[in-house]
Amino acid sequence: STAGAKFDYDNFFATELDKKKRDQSYRYFNNINRLAQAYPTAHTGTGDNVTVWCANDYLGMSRHPVVTEAMKRAVDTYGTGAGGTRNIAGNAALHLKLEASLADLHNTDAALVFSSCFVANDATLCTLAQKMPGCHIFSDASNHASMIQGMRNSRAPKHVFRHNDVAHLESLLQSVPLETPKIIAFESVYSMCGSVGPTQEIIDLAKKYNALTFLDEVHAVGMYGARGAGVAEYQDLMSQIDIITGTLGKAFGVVGGYIAGSANLVDMVRSFAPGFIFTTSLPPPVVAAALSSVEYLKESRLERSGQQLNVRDLKARLRDVGIPVVPNPSHIVPVLVGDAAMAKRVSDELLRDHAIYVQSINYPTVSVGEERLRITPTPGHTPVMMDELVRSLQVLWKKHGLRSEADWALEGGRAGVGCGKVVEQLVRSEDLVVPASYANAREENRAMLVV
Repeated sequence: STAGAKFDYDNFFATELDKKKRDQSYRYFNNINRLAQAYPTAHTGTGDNVTVWCANDYLGMSRHPVVTEAMKRAVDTYGTGAGGTRNIAGNAALHLKLEASLADLHNTDAALVFSSCFVANDATLCTLAQKMPGCHIFSDASNHASMIQGMRNSRAPKHVFRHNDVAHLESLLQSVPLETPKIIAFESVYSMCGSVGPTQEIIDLAKKYNALTFLDEVHAVGMYGARGAGVAEYQDLMSQIDIITGTLGKAFGVVGGYIAGSANLVDMVRSFAPGFIFTTSLPPPVVAAALSSVEYLKESRLERSGQQLNVRDLKARLRDVGIPVVPNPSHIVPVLVGDAAMAKRVSDELLRDHAIYVQSINYPTVSVGEERLRITPTPGHTPVMMDELVRSLQVLWKKHGLRSEADWALEGGRAGVGCGKVVEQLVRSEDLVVPASYANAREENRAMLVV
C-alpha cells in the first residue's frame, strides 16, 4: 500500500474556487435568453424582459431572415450535424463555399474555417511557431487569451510589448537576428478597452525586421470597411497583412472562426494543426447561416452605419453627464467603475431594478482597479432605450457615490479616463450610410434595423 494521506481532490477544487471568490475574479453567469423577434430584448430565467446592452451580436445578424432562413433550409437538406472531421465525412460543399467567400472578403488566396476563433488563434500561432525553426513571437500586452494560449502551446520564445507601443516593439525586434523567423501578433480592435491597433506602423516594422503579421480582426469583421472585412480594409492595409483571423460568432451572428492568408500558409495550418484536423467540423446549417451573413454584409452597409450612429450618440450622452467612458475610437463603450465588487453590484442592480443587462468586467480580463461595464450599442437600440440606460447609470452613480469623469481627473486619471484625451471615432462621419429611413426611425423612436 502507498503511505501517506490521499489527495483530497474535491477540497482542492473548493479551495481554488474560494480564492477566486475572495479576490472578486469568480465569474457568475446570468440566465439571458435573447429574443429573435424582439432584438435587443431578452428574457431572464424568471421570464422578465430586459434590454441587452452588452452582446457581441453587434449588428443583429443572428435574427436576420437572410441568416435564419439559410439555416432552416440547410437543416431540411443536410440535417443538424457535420458527421465527422473535415478529413472524414465533414468536408461539404458549404464549407468550401464559406472558405471561398471569406478569402474573397479579405482578398486573400485562401481561408480556413475552425470551430471558433479561439481555436483558430491557438492552432495557427502554435502550429506556425512550432514549425518555423527558431521562431520568435512578438505579442501586444493586451492580446486575447486565445492568442496567448497558442503562443504558450508553441513554446516559442515570446516578447511582450506594451499595448500599442511600436517603439517598444521595435526595441524588442532589434534583439533578434534579421534571419530568424518572427511573428508579430496583434488585434485591430481590443474588445475590453476599445482601442485600435497601430496597423500601419506594425506593418512597417514587420517589413523592416522580416516578420509575419498576425492580425486578429474578431471585433472588427462585419463592422468596418466597405464590405465588412475589418479595420485593415477600412484603412486600406489588408493586402499587407500576412495572417488575418476572424469570427463568425459576433457581427456575423452565428458561430465559428477562421483564418485568411496565402495559399501555402493556409494549407500549412490545414495540414499540421491538430486543432483543425482532429475535431468535428461545423454543422452544415451553421455554415449555411454564416455564409449568408458574410455575403449579405459584403453588400449592405446599413447595419454597420446604424451601429456607428448609436455608438456616437451614446458616447456623447454619457460624456455630457460625466459618466466615465474609457476613450477609444471603436464601437466599444467601456464605463469605468474601478472596483470589482462594485462593478458586479452595479451590473446586478441594473438587471434587477432597471431591466438592463450590462455585464461587469473584472480581473483577469482587465487589470485590478480598472473594472468596468462593457456596453455595445447596436442598430437595434432605440432612443428611448438609450435614454433609460443613461438615466439608470446616473441613478446608480449617484446612489453609490461612484467617480465621475471629473473625479478621475482629480486623481490623475485611470485607464485613459480623466487624462484629457479626446479620441475621434475611427469611422469618419462621411463614410456612414444614413438613409432617410434611419433619420425617420431615430426621430420616431424606432430601431434602425432594416428588418
